[in-house]
Amino acid sequence: MFRSFTNAIISSEKLLNTTLPQMSKYFFKYFFRIINWKLEGEFPKDVPKTISIVAPHATWFDFPIGLGVRAEIELANNISLSFLGKAELFKGAFGWLFKGLGGVPVERFSKSDMVQSVVNLYKSNESLHIALAPEGTRKPVSKLRTGFYYMAKNANVPIVMIGFDYDRKVVVINQPYFPTEDMEEDLRVIARFYNTIGGVRKEWIENILTEEFLMKSN
Repeated sequence: MFRSFTNAIISSEKLLNTTLPQMSKYFFKYFFRIINWKLEGEFPKDVPKTISIVAPHATWFDFPIGLGVRAEIELANNISLSFLGKAELFKGAFGWLFKGLGGVPVERFSKSDMVQSVVNLYKSNESLHIALAPEGTRKPVSKLRTGFYYMAKNANVPIVMIGFDYDRKVVVINQPYFPTEDMEEDLRVIARFYNTIGGVRKEWIENILTEEFLMKSN
């Protein structure tokens, strides 16, 4: 039912040198507040390793909001939060901008390469926080990409679900969630969380929850 997330090979050095410059952090923190967005929930600062998933990805405005959230989290918790993005964003006229903001380009290689590369990073570092958008596109999505799940599962790190609630202008940070031995139930937990987020709800959420309903009805 579920499709794997776009995969890539990432070097440890490349990923770990992606923190925002200090002045940029304050700029994006101020930007986040001046547009009247708020955070709800707290990033788990006492957890040394996390993988954050951000959804929905529905508009170009997700990116500046995401930078504001990242700045708030980094400044409040004294951590670095790296983000992965599709390689196309880092090419052309604005490629320098995404690189300068601390993004890591994701090239399309084999399924296992990206997952294993990130798992290796987690295992070789005492502290590491990575964020990505598993929907992978602003377009409609019927099947959630699940590379993030295998990263978390194989590295034994919790998933932090972050929802962009455009109805309330609130970014919701959920409690860290460790994957279990039941992948389908774990994905239902994720779908249930994002079903509470106002604004755009893509088809993958309904598909997962509908399957759960049908299973209970049989």
